[in-house]
Amino acid sequence: MTDTAILLSASPGERRVALWRDGRLDAAFVERPARPDGVGDVHLGRIATRVPALSGAFVALEGGASGFLPDAQGGEGLTEGTYLALRVTRAPQGGKGPRLAGTGLPKDLPRAFEGPPRLLRRGPDAALRLAAAHAALPVLTDSPREAARLRGPLGAQRVRLLPHPAFSEPVEAAFDELASPEIPLEGGGRLLIHPTPALTALDVDTGSAAGRSATAHRSVNAAALAEAARQIRLRHLAGPILLDLAGGSASSRAALLPALRSAASADPLLRVVGLTGLGLMEMVRTRIHPPLHEVLGQPLSPLTQGLAALRRAARESAARPGAALALRAHPTVLAALRELPGALEDYAAGAAHPISLRPDAALPPGAEIIEEAPHHEG
Repeated sequence: MTDTAILLSASPGERRVALWRDGRLDAAFVERPARPDGVGDVHLGRIATRVPALSGAFVALEGGASGFLPDAQGGEGLTEGTYLALRVTRAPQGGKGPRLAGTGLPKDLPRAFEGPPRLLRRGPDAALRLAAAHAALPVLTDSPREAARLRGPLGAQRVRLLPHPAFSEPVEAAFDELASPEIPLEGGGRLLIHPTPALTALDVDTGSAAGRSATAHRSVNAAALAEAARQIRLRHLAGPILLDLAGGSASSRAALLPALRSAASADPLLRVVGLTGLGLMEMVRTRIHPPLHEVLGQPLSPLTQGLAALRRAARESAARPGAALALRAHPTVLAALRELPGALEDYAAGAAHPISLRPDAALPPGAEIIEEAPHHEG
């Protein structure tokens, strides 16, 4: 694997995409193609209700869904019942529909449309977005289907099909770390990440470094500033974010704000607000894509556990062509896999036999077992 590349690891029901730069994870996305987040999608919508108090309008979308169009994004002056093409600029969140804009639309769209509301085209997925942002980087994937799909817009020379998994052990480990609420820090200590519906709290725990010198204590806090900004970006955390450093007076914490602003400067969506009255470092980040903890679940959802098991089964099946495998798991895990369109079908398309599903209520989610199955079992 090259030191810097865009990596796409495909498995049944899921795509994981990484920007791997100089041996380190620099961007990460987990996508379920059957349930895209919708960012960049173009819809034909109908202005349903104008809401002057919110300076915008609610828009009826395909299938009874609803989105919000701010006046500042092309909604000003539109009357109820008007049909127009709109682009999704922010994924749904907290039970609210997507944020929409009437600007930045593809130039090849027709000038006029007639209803009903409908999806006109999908927006670019993570691999295409990263490829557009890093035009000099190769795109490496382990999926023939994904390679064929990406070669259309990116060209055959840029997209390489690998004969082995796209994610090496270090990349897998980096993705596993993103699912954990604890991140080890250089020099000792750890960064604890706790998302809530209202905000995300980050806490620095010095651990064994607490009994060391004041210099060691400061080095842990310094490492936490850089790692906090990195984890916020990698996990797509958004909204209000509070960082509680380990120890120190309010004045000493305020002195570290320039270092935090420097670390945050690599992320155009992240803004350092300042220090709260309690000495917490306050930040805010614009939401576009769902945070990883919403995609994966916290704790990990039955679907995330099931897809991870299906990924392991697909690799085992590739290593043993002709093997008939079964997935033994908690019923909620198997139900989640059945409810995700395409996941089990993707597995069957790449294996000699469909995978058998064996419910076992004694196995908690996360303890799934891949085992042999008789060829006649389905």
